[in-house]
Amino acid sequence: MTDTARPGPMLAADGTPLKTSLNRALRRQKLRALLLISPLLLFVLITFIAPIADMLFRSVENDIVANTLPRTVVALHKWDADTGDLPDDATYEALYEDLFIAQEYKTHTRLGSRLNYENVGMSSLFRKAGREVQDMGELYQDQFEGLDKAWGKAATWASLMASPDYLASVDEWQADKKAEGSGFSRLPPKFEANPDIADLLPQTTEAYGQYAKFMRTDKDKPATTSEPWSLVYTKFYEDLAANPAGLSAYSGPEAELLKTAAAAVPGFKTETRKQQFIDGDKDWADHEVWATIKLYSSRYTPGYFLNAVDLRLTPEGIQSQPETQRIYLMLFRRTLFMSMAITISCILLGYPVAWILANLPARQANLLMILVLLPFWTSLLVRTSAWKVLLQQQGVINDVLVWLGVVDDAHRLVMINNQFGTIVAMTHILLPFMILPLYSVMKTIPPSYLRAAKSLGATNFTAFWRVYFPQSVPGIGAGSILVFILAIGYYITPEIVGGTTGTFISNRIAYHISSSLNWGLAAALGAILLGAVLILYWAYDRIVGIDNVKLGG
Repeated sequence: MTDTARPGPMLAADGTPLKTSLNRALRRQKLRALLLISPLLLFVLITFIAPIADMLFRSVENDIVANTLPRTVVALHKWDADTGDLPDDATYEALYEDLFIAQEYKTHTRLGSRLNYENVGMSSLFRKAGREVQDMGELYQDQFEGLDKAWGKAATWASLMASPDYLASVDEWQADKKAEGSGFSRLPPKFEANPDIADLLPQTTEAYGQYAKFMRTDKDKPATTSEPWSLVYTKFYEDLAANPAGLSAYSGPEAELLKTAAAAVPGFKTETRKQQFIDGDKDWADHEVWATIKLYSSRYTPGYFLNAVDLRLTPEGIQSQPETQRIYLMLFRRTLFMSMAITISCILLGYPVAWILANLPARQANLLMILVLLPFWTSLLVRTSAWKVLLQQQGVINDVLVWLGVVDDAHRLVMINNQFGTIVAMTHILLPFMILPLYSVMKTIPPSYLRAAKSLGATNFTAFWRVYFPQSVPGIGAGSILVFILAIGYYITPEIVGGTTGTFISNRIAYHISSSLNWGLAAALGAILLGAVLILYWAYDRIVGIDNVKLGG
């Protein structure tokens, strides 16, 4: 008995195993397919996925407090709001420094607007404080300048605070700017502190550095061109008061001037920062104001979502909004109800039209299809405005009803600026989106099915209900999803004809985006609306089955 050799793996034409060659070819095929659809994927990512992700992020984003008041936020971490006491002097000092810098960059008003959503009155409080922090620092600025006029000169501060390399680079920059004239666009050099002064006057160095950065980025000027902020004088006073003996060994620029100022500081008139704030506005002695700042100092907050469901986040916990401000849940219910009503109206009106189109000869069907598509060629605003003219109390429909004697002239029907007007106008606008899917499905149903049913003894209604209608259900499903999703997000038509009782939640979202600028609340409302649509879509899939939705074929 002879041994037979075991057959080896099948080989491709190039000598590689057939399985390896097939896998390689499949990978190339998938890669080519991916490259073909990559433009579409990129388009969807940029125009659909990215905006939704940005909306979800904005609905919880809350970094304006932490970015505008960084020192205050750190100081408030040590404060226990439950005690009922106000924060300590160090917190007020941090608030002064943060607010001074914020008002120079004009960001304190945005912060006030953000906190005003949670505690009415804080917008005006921050605006007023932004004006007053300048006066707070002038308490020490006036005393230093009264001691020696040199403290009011930019050259004195530049000589004291800046390094020699920085001063030399500024001179070079100014020479280049003068030589090049109007075409010069280079920013001034970055500030470099005098290392000897940075150790002796740390707070002054930090404040002067903030001033130099502001001058460079916002004014396009070096720090040597103007007198520094009054904040710099305040920190200068605090450094000298904290370490008056530390200057004895200093022998750098402005040494004598600095030592004279240090000797005079103990006799300066002073005032606590806490008292300055409270004297400026008594609301700074309000415990709730500070509790609100601390509560919203986190970079992420559920506050927008709570507001979107008529709740609010307070220092005492989650509470209901005042009864007069509970509008969002009502608007969500109204939006869902009216969207369903519009969808049902479109089904009732669109089904007969689609059936006629599907069963007429091609010539007549094409003519009627032009009439169905005609609204697409007319501006949405024109169509909506036309309904406003038709439905108003002195409009065409009421005039006809009065002329026919159906209604009395003194009791004309109110059909505009309410839910009825919104449903009528939006049904007309969205009706083609129901007719087209129905028509495409009905066109595929063979007429012989009805004739067969009738030949077996079925009545016209029975043949329609038992044979024709079940086959048209996929078209109803497709049209219903299309109309409902379009209706739930509409805002132009409800805004024009809805009045106070016919507006949707989308109108409130548009208001917060364009008018109140509360983008966080608008994003939260949009996220909830998106979630509601996805839940309804899931329920529809479980009940009807999304696989049964067709556009024909």
